[in-house]
Amino acid sequence: MTILRAQGVTKRYGGLLALSEVDVAIEENEFVALIGPNGAGKSTLLNVLTGLTPPTAGTIELGGRSITKASTHARIRAGLGRTFQHGRLFDRLSVLENVMVGAANRPGRSEAQLESAARTSLERMGLGHLAPSRISSLSYGNRRMVELTRALAGEPRILLLDEPAAGLNSGEVEDLMTRLRAIRSEHRLAVVLIEHNMGMVMRLAERIVVLNFGRKIAEGTPAAVQADPAVLEAYLGAGSSYAAD
Repeated sequence: MTILRAQGVTKRYGGLLALSEVDVAIEENEFVALIGPNGAGKSTLLNVLTGLTPPTAGTIELGGRSITKASTHARIRAGLGRTFQHGRLFDRLSVLENVMVGAANRPGRSEAQLESAARTSLERMGLGHLAPSRISSLSYGNRRMVELTRALAGEPRILLLDEPAAGLNSGEVEDLMTRLRAIRSEHRLAVVLIEHNMGMVMRLAERIVVLNFGRKIAEGTPAAVQADPAVLEAYLGAGSSYAAD
């Protein structure tokens, strides 16, 4: 079943065409990577999908229902979760309180239920010991993990990740990949990943969508995309190749 579908998504900023008739379909429990050079429109597409940026044209469906004009909060309640390229945690709050904010995206929960859900999410991510810590006291890697945990606390059906490995060292990237595999298996959710770490992309993604100058130029398995001349030229420069290590 298709969990998220975008058709003909276009976004203009005055004379700048940031997205041009982009079609994307994400299946249940599928791991899809969205790649492309800087300025290709990747984050813009995520902003449109999550309702932060209204499309100039096109339609978006979540679970077979139109969310094209729905608010960001309505999309989150419908099962769409997201992390940001630059973390948006509340520095003055504790780790537990930040994750409770994510849990509150599911309506009808009491404060006790929110705390219980947040603690459960933290334990599942191996972060239970950090619950009372202030965000401002955490390492960069732990901040990224808390942001991911907060998104999961809302029990999404699909999770959109905007460069989650940015700023992480090699050990932290390996840990992140392990956690993402476990998250997908345990929660049975779809994942869309924007990432410049191509080794990570090739090891995690089942399918890759490639944008360049706001247009979708390729789509397919990692092996097919890796061998596509248009991708090599647009993303890495003519004659280049990339490895999954």
